[in-house]
Amino acid sequence: MTNDFFNIDGSLSEEERAIRDSVRAWVNDRVLPIIGQAYVDGRFPKELIPEMGAQGFLGANLPEEYGCAGLNNVSYGLIMQELERGDSGIRSFASVQGALVMYPIYAFGSEEQKRRLLPSMAKGETIGCFGLTEPDFGSNPSGMITMAREQADGSWILNGGKMWITNGSQAHVSVVWAKTNGDPDASSIRGFVVPTNSKGFSARDQKGKLSLRASDTSELVFQDIHLPADAILPKSGGLKSPLMCLTQARYGISWGAMGAAMACYEECLAYAKNRVMFDKPIAGFQIQQERLADMLTEIVKAQLVSLHLGRLKDAGTFTPQQVSLAKRNNVSMATDVAREARRLLGAVGILAEYGAMRHMANLESVYTYEGTHDVHSLILGQAVTGLNAFN
Repeated sequence: MTNDFFNIDGSLSEEERAIRDSVRAWVNDRVLPIIGQAYVDGRFPKELIPEMGAQGFLGANLPEEYGCAGLNNVSYGLIMQELERGDSGIRSFASVQGALVMYPIYAFGSEEQKRRLLPSMAKGETIGCFGLTEPDFGSNPSGMITMAREQADGSWILNGGKMWITNGSQAHVSVVWAKTNGDPDASSIRGFVVPTNSKGFSARDQKGKLSLRASDTSELVFQDIHLPADAILPKSGGLKSPLMCLTQARYGISWGAMGAAMACYEECLAYAKNRVMFDKPIAGFQIQQERLADMLTEIVKAQLVSLHLGRLKDAGTFTPQQVSLAKRNNVSMATDVAREARRLLGAVGILAEYGAMRHMANLESVYTYEGTHDVHSLILGQAVTGLNAFN
């Protein structure tokens, strides 16, 4: 494979390669034939969810005792890579389900919550969403105004709203982050497991999207939702808890973006070899070869970053700042690759039967969500200078 220019396969275990190849085959068979039309129609292909569960894609790096696959983090990353080869919306579904809903239940939940929810979520029978971002508080989640107030009997009343929530309109359960008991300080933030059929819960799909069209994106509203005492994630506390979830998701995104870049590169390389202009394939012209060389180089660099980060994560020695570097670099790289691939494809590059423009539009959202490119720049700047530039 031209994408394996540095023999990355040689650094993977036999199991890791087998997992990647299995997911790739599933994406080729089940996602690629339908995703272009799903994108045009603005429809998330929900019919794939049971298959994703059966294949072990959901919460794949969580323990087997809770019905998950128990894979290492490199294998998890490879799953995200291959899912985003198909479409960012497919990877986003799995990423939110696993890293943003199942992970906080596993990390901060009670044993009862874990055993009740995680097995059905791993199968795709229970769908989750993650409620952190608010209309006025995206990059500054500490300013959230969603509030949960504890009642005399230990129950809670939740009020507020969240925005840009993947899976929001199809979720059965939402992990919602809220300040508690009128305390405006971020230290009061706690996580709550909120059934979406609760009285006072409503979700509305975001209309008019030009990106992530094959994905459900919603606004959530909470109006005097009564929650039992055991709705709270007992081990959650402060802004650190949701940020830990975002670190898990950002790690997967660093791999997923590579999948989109690989898909674009392979597509335009094949096209360039077959498209004849001035009596020879356009792959034989210098400007196209430079494009292809630049794409390949950046993909290889991103592969090495994410693979090494995955090994650090498996060893328990990674840092959130390292994840920020990988997310920032790889998504920016993939955005550039998708744009150049679209240009190399010429006129046909705007058609839904080709993937480059779809990936290009999707990656503009990935560039923004889970910490914008600029926010990750500031995270890295603070890490290397010791100075906080956020305020």
